[in-house]
Amino acid sequence: MRTGVWNMSADVARRVSLGAQGFADPRPSGTVDRRHLRRVMGRMKVLQLDSVPVVIRTQYLPLHSRLGPYDTDLLDRIAYHHDEWFEAWAHEASLLPVESEPSFRWAKERARQGWTWKGLHRLAQDEPGYIQAVLDEVRERGAVSGGDLSDPRPIAQRGDGWWNRSLGVSALDWLFRIGEIGIRRTPSFERVFSPLEDIVPAEIRAQPTPAEDEAQRTLTLESVRAVGVGTVQDIADIYRLPIREIRSRLVELVENGDVVDATVAGWDAPAFADPEAKIPRTITGSTVLSPFDPVVWKRDRLERIHGMEYRIEIYVPADKRRWGYYVLPVMIDGHVVARVDVKTHRAERRLEVRAAWAEPDFGPEHLEPTASALDDLTQLVGADAWTVCEQGDLAAQLGDLAGR
Repeated sequence: MRTGVWNMSADVARRVSLGAQGFADPRPSGTVDRRHLRRVMGRMKVLQLDSVPVVIRTQYLPLHSRLGPYDTDLLDRIAYHHDEWFEAWAHEASLLPVESEPSFRWAKERARQGWTWKGLHRLAQDEPGYIQAVLDEVRERGAVSGGDLSDPRPIAQRGDGWWNRSLGVSALDWLFRIGEIGIRRTPSFERVFSPLEDIVPAEIRAQPTPAEDEAQRTLTLESVRAVGVGTVQDIADIYRLPIREIRSRLVELVENGDVVDATVAGWDAPAFADPEAKIPRTITGSTVLSPFDPVVWKRDRLERIHGMEYRIEIYVPADKRRWGYYVLPVMIDGHVVARVDVKTHRAERRLEVRAAWAEPDFGPEHLEPTASALDDLTQLVGADAWTVCEQGDLAAQLGDLAGR
């Protein structure tokens, strides 16, 4: 276990970061089972959700990037049938190990006090009777979707930029934010709300609620372990923790020896590191990364560590996109060397590479591993083959390998 300041090169920081995220762990030699998914969640700490299914819903991709192709129904069974993970508002809407629930109670209490979307808090202030009626119905019925409420109320035309949704859906969101109810998902990703006590086991709910600073220290330490090495902003971003308070928590953790100060060559900001973090000798294998993978989601960290300037262009008009609609970075042996714009055509059982672009460090030796990464992705999404369009400086070369 290290003490003092950890001075590291950019290459060591890259390997430490990827090792912390599980990329140095060997892939399973046989069928991926729930033990492997638990191990990855233990590394990542949090799995962001997103509804866009252009390739496959994003929560399935980070596990694939670390384990290879697997049965995605296994994730759904762990999260929504066996309740080993639960959904919470952490790094956006996310899945987390259910054991972590007590550490988020302070954030739910803050939401109750108004530290959340203004439209939700205003609804709770304006319609307390309706909120209670919705909660009573969820508790009585056990499982309710937004459209199933007995009194969903008409669409609310609100002038504050809040989505024009039924009051019922907003009431369910509020109750979720403050921890009264939880969420399970259907195969179509629809939210079904249940009392939190039906999702979080009694022995976890019975645990004492930690004080705010104690819970924040716990989450900050978990974040440091997830990043391996990072700036205050990197660390706070794992669970979207308040920066000012996390600065204080990091000072306390350094004083206790649970975290060490660090410097990284080429980084402008001070860093903090897990004193027990391993330095993998090598990172091997090829894969694609989700835009919502912890390696990718903080764009300045991606550029700092991997040299990739990245922006998701879903909301950019088609004629103004530089790289494509849903672009996945390609990582080979621990280096991000390419990007591919991909789309799954489910009826045709085909994965389309709409564009493929090389990063500056791409070399001829990376072509075959990029094709292998696309082979794996094709298997994950249940397609029979991948094809390549002609856009991008890698398109022609990859096209020669498609269907080989």
